[in-house]
Amino acid sequence: MASASESVINERAQHFLKVLIERYIQDGTPVGSRTLARDSGMNLSPATIRNVMSDLEEMGLITSPHTSSGRIPTVSGYRFFLDFLVTLKQPGQTLLTQVQEQLKGQLKGQMGQMGQMGQKQIAETASNALSELTHMAGLVMIPKRESLFFRQIEFLPLSANRVLVILISSDGEVHNRVIETSQKFSQSELVESANFLNRHYAGEELEVMRDQLINELENTRSEMDAVMKKALSLAGEVLGGEQKEGDYVVSGQTNLMGYNDLTDVERLKLLFDSFAEKRQILHLLDRCMEADGVQIFIGEESHYDPLETCSLVTSAYEVDGAVAGVLGVIGPTRMAYDKVIPIVDVTAKLLSVALKSE
Repeated sequence: MASASESVINERAQHFLKVLIERYIQDGTPVGSRTLARDSGMNLSPATIRNVMSDLEEMGLITSPHTSSGRIPTVSGYRFFLDFLVTLKQPGQTLLTQVQEQLKGQLKGQMGQMGQMGQKQIAETASNALSELTHMAGLVMIPKRESLFFRQIEFLPLSANRVLVILISSDGEVHNRVIETSQKFSQSELVESANFLNRHYAGEELEVMRDQLINELENTRSEMDAVMKKALSLAGEVLGGEQKEGDYVVSGQTNLMGYNDLTDVERLKLLFDSFAEKRQILHLLDRCMEADGVQIFIGEESHYDPLETCSLVTSAYEVDGAVAGVLGVIGPTRMAYDKVIPIVDVTAKLLSVALKSE
């Protein structure tokens, strides 16, 4: 099969491909030569149109479903369309104002508590806006935490092997977390461990502290006294979940049930399960953080089976000039890319403005 690039597809074939894909996105039915002849605005014979269609099919850009003589775009066809042919339609001012006001209002409501919960609520607002504007599933990564320096740590025993960790950061913010320890610690052991960590690591950035603890545990275990061993063991339990792993919120999943392209119940179940499991989609979003502008995965391009009949359209957003996360939408491959791409792009820019430090 010949590979498709802009240079090897003549202008007439590109025009027919653009018309075919736009018609298929609009109607959802295979496009025949009569429809192409009418929509293309070109006075060509049916035989000429069939030849062009045949060439496009040979290049793997369109295909013919076994139930119809019309053609539909392949993933490669969509990719060529997005890379070279799509004409983007900017969202109207009313929609832009709506998103901007939602984000500003949410941010004002969270001023003074811009911790993980506040950031999550702002992400939810952006996710809801994306879902409402596109009628698809909106996803927004929660901004990853900035470096956290700790001033003091305390351990309080709960039931069985559960321990309440109270960590006070250098800016005075209090973080509470319940951990399940691998062994039971007495009250005195918890106090001794906290004293040890406060004495040796107060003022350290948590990521640095975690790396130092791992090094200590691996290299000097045999030389440790009992207090040090217990303290480092507890610290390892606390910091094991403090790595800068991402998370995201999703809104409008049920919108996807309304598309004729996504009627396979089992595939929808896989997709909804992937929203809950998060790991693979987070991996895709992390890849998008490294890209400039809007990044799009069409169907099989994601290399993730639950998204095989879907497209993911994303754009990174920033906090104070640095990339902080990614937002986007998931919908059928037959989506109105000309409208969805600008909405995702503009929402990312508006979220960046909303999160900008005063």
